[in-house]
Amino acid sequence: MDSMIMKGMQFYGYHGVFPEENRLGQKFIVDLDLKLDLEKAAATDDLDATINYAELYEQIKSVVQGEPCKLIEALAGGIATRVLEAYTMINEVAVRVTKPNPPFEIHFDGVTIELRRKRDGNGRVVRA
Repeated sequence: MDSMIMKGMQFYGYHGVFPEENRLGQKFIVDLDLKLDLEKAAATDDLDATINYAELYEQIKSVVQGEPCKLIEALAGGIATRVLEAYTMINEVAVRVTKPNPPFEIHFDGVTIELRRKRDGNGRVVRA
């Protein structure tokens, strides 16, 4: 299976457990690793044979800038679900969501959650 990787997408959202996070918001960084067949796109140079990553970016943006979640696990799950529902040619997705500035006194580059989801033999979304 081929891969399409989108790294370092930055969005502003209002996710978090603490009221200040929901009120003030913060930056979130999203990475995607998509598994799909890109053979036809590589052979034909046809956008219709692949995923338009500008459109995919807008899908992800609408999730991150949409309804707030308490946990970045839920945010990552929402992104995975949206991607697989919107693009049936994607067989599997790994979503990484990083919260670079959690609101507590600790010094690190942030916390990242990674979820993997795929389609089963019946087309249902399951854990990878």
